[in-house]
Amino acid sequence: MKVIDQIKNAKVSLFSFELLPPVKGNSIEKLYRAIDPLIEFNPININITYHQHEVAYKAIKKNLIEKKIVRKRPGTVAISAAIKHKYNITVVPHLICGAFTREETEDALIDLNYLEIHNLLALRGDPPRGEKRFIPEPGGNGQAVDLVTQIVNMNKGIYLEDEQVNTNPTDFSVAVAGYPEKHFEAPNMKSDLQYLKEKVDAGADYIVTQMFFDNKKYFDFVDLCRGEGIKVPIIPGIKPITFLNDLHLLPQTFSIEMPVELVTELKKCKDTQAARQVGIEWGIVQAKELKARDVPVIHFYSLGLSDNVRAIAREVF
Repeated sequence: MKVIDQIKNAKVSLFSFELLPPVKGNSIEKLYRAIDPLIEFNPININITYHQHEVAYKAIKKNLIEKKIVRKRPGTVAISAAIKHKYNITVVPHLICGAFTREETEDALIDLNYLEIHNLLALRGDPPRGEKRFIPEPGGNGQAVDLVTQIVNMNKGIYLEDEQVNTNPTDFSVAVAGYPEKHFEAPNMKSDLQYLKEKVDAGADYIVTQMFFDNKKYFDFVDLCRGEGIKVPIIPGIKPITFLNDLHLLPQTFSIEMPVELVTELKKCKDTQAARQVGIEWGIVQAKELKARDVPVIHFYSLGLSDNVRAIAREVF
């Protein structure tokens, strides 16, 4: 079922969460162990992230360095199919611009269509670790709006090879990302909203936000989007604090702010267990307020660890 249809038919705020593929060489069983405790809350979908390659440098001889491309978390498409068929649940694999040519993107979309996976989150993607800026693959999509356009074209039966005739249209529903605190590369919020509107106008059905810890930022963001003529559902994404070093790591990695009250409580923590409990308590308050305001879905960034998400969901759903 399409996520957008589930949202339109819902009478209460729904529950969803996101997982990372296992590191190469690890078993999918770890993902199942993260999913199993959350099934009781009837998730509307499970998102599966996609990760661009990383660049590693290895000394092979004196004064000679070898550059090597490493993909540490492969398997997004296969994992999505495995989860879909094991749990009979809607999956939303991420698809990114980085490291894909348009032809490779088309092939991935064909595979997903064959697997009857019809929901996607289209992202530009971050630069590979070790690189300072995003550089599209030669012949690849440069921005998320280009990726959305390619997906929507395939829904119309338009493939890359013009000479193809009698093509079957695909049936994808596309989500895109939104940033309540502005994407770090955008010069200002106005510009960022214009980029977001371009993605929606290109055919995106709904928006999933970057994580935030202050609900006011989400509510203000929704108001700004509506003022720009962006009318699609906007799903808030939240992440429970999981580790003590999240206090520093999350703002640095995702260019987000943490409320003073949250920082104050985390600074009192002596270890990760204490920080985790603060995260659960903060997440409960966040999620209850969001649900009280009738948001379409509350989406949790779990990073594969679901015990704290379960603790919050038990109090909210």
